[in-house]
Amino acid sequence: MRSSTYLLTSTLVLGLIGATAMAGELLAPGIVSTGLQETSAAMMPDGKTVYFMRSDFAEKDDTILVSHRDGKQWSLPEVAPFSGQWHDSEPAISPDGKRLYFVSNRPVRAGDAALVAEMDGKQFPGTNLWYVEQQAHGQWGPATHVDGELNDGAQIYNPSIAASGNIYFSAHRADSGKLYQLYVARRTASGYAAPERVDLGDVAKNRMDPGIDPQERYIVYSGNEGDSVGSADIYISFRGVDGTWGKPERLPGDINSASLDIAPAPGRVFGELYLSSNRSDGPRYPKARDDLASLQRRLSSPENGSRNIWRFDISLTLRDHGLDH
Repeated sequence: MRSSTYLLTSTLVLGLIGATAMAGELLAPGIVSTGLQETSAAMMPDGKTVYFMRSDFAEKDDTILVSHRDGKQWSLPEVAPFSGQWHDSEPAISPDGKRLYFVSNRPVRAGDAALVAEMDGKQFPGTNLWYVEQQAHGQWGPATHVDGELNDGAQIYNPSIAASGNIYFSAHRADSGKLYQLYVARRTASGYAAPERVDLGDVAKNRMDPGIDPQERYIVYSGNEGDSVGSADIYISFRGVDGTWGKPERLPGDINSASLDIAPAPGRVFGELYLSSNRSDGPRYPKARDDLASLQRRLSSPENGSRNIWRFDISLTLRDHGLDH
């Protein structure tokens, strides 16, 4: 539902991002990034474990997977211990690594039916926000539903967690206009306050998939501010000393493509940025004549137009705005 929403509602090794931009690095091709759909990379603090979502092209079957890095090699992914039964997606890990948040259509009360959402007369799996907490020996505890108004409407997407405990997410709510907008639910002593829309300007613009800097100095997201070169591009907004958000800027260089670029998430190293994209160079014609084996190999590779996870470096952009760590 999310990718089709972009297409219908939009006007619609690390690289140096700037005047001398380099292409990003595909994350673990053939292992993490495959011929299926991979989205929403969430890295543990040590950078050696990544959680991500894998799904079919129709996004009817979403599951959260985990892969571990030993040296430069990533392990064959496994289904995360808290996933595999429901429509689970979009993992996000708190800066201290103690909680992993995700969205799911699993019922709030055991035995109830799965959550269903509706928009523009179409029904699709609903989403509420859940989390698992680290237990002894690095194991995750049972999934816990996040109570509060942020789960109203069963349409909450792509959580991102600040060091303060504030949760940023995208949703379609009463003040969203016709499209999706970004929100923050602030953590208080008694739970989460009612969500506030992140004011980035005209709500006629579609905005989704926030990735918040742990110190909340900047936010990256996917959308179209009127200058997108693809179905959706990656933008950044910096927070002023007065707490207001600056005018969104489309990230420069090769981060954005003529394809769908979504789900940006700051990594664990200064300037590191992960995103999901279905960019592909595709075959060049005339191509070497395929036999069945070569055709199948190419059509099932990460370059088949499926969404994959990419890694970029936006440190130059951050330094240009006065950030150095």
